[in-house]
Amino acid sequence: MADSILVSAQGLTKVYNRGTEEVRALDGVTFDLQRGEFTAVVGVSGAGKTTLLHLLGCMDTPTSGELLIDGQSTRGLSDSALTRMRREQVGFVFQHFGLLPTLTVMENLTLPTLFSKKEAKAYANELLERVGLTHRRNHLPNQLSGGEMQRVAIARALINRPQVLLADEPTGNLDSANGEAILQLFHQLHRDGLTIIVVTHNPILANATQRQLVLHDGRLVP
Repeated sequence: MADSILVSAQGLTKVYNRGTEEVRALDGVTFDLQRGEFTAVVGVSGAGKTTLLHLLGCMDTPTSGELLIDGQSTRGLSDSALTRMRREQVGFVFQHFGLLPTLTVMENLTLPTLFSKKEAKAYANELLERVGLTHRRNHLPNQLSGGEMQRVAIARALINRPQVLLADEPTGNLDSANGEAILQLFHQLHRDGLTIIVVTHNPILANATQRQLVLHDGRLVP
């Protein structure tokens, strides 16, 4: 059913100019993602995975094609409208965590709410409990392990209650034990109904998802 589709990509193409060379990072990518789906985007380096994630997260715009999130097209939206959609609809988890080193865990977690004017302290406490880091709320990032930093990053991505969580190599900087903990957290979030899209080279994470989108030279492999 159409109303069960949360993300719809229709012929997404992204072209970069590198000097006189034209690089087609994405070439006519089309797919739909259902609400509550847990999906991996896989492929060799340079296949276009991160470019696709940036388009899905409204951090970049396609050269051609159309992206719809919850039925709303991003085509022609102003920078401020794209920012609002990104803030309200999408949570993003980066491979290198993206935590500000001078802010505490709680301050990092609530930082996105400064721009949305939402009262988030109670929900931030709930998220810290959910990721098992209540005891770390006043610590700085350099006092945390890699796995703890990634759990803070995931909690921060959820603070504005997004419809979809995007994660770029979320286990890429973690050892196997911490990577497994992050996978279990994703499973928990998925069971709660969150739509999750991960870019990953980790076959364990990829195989744990419901569906894999395989990219090769900017195109989806059937």
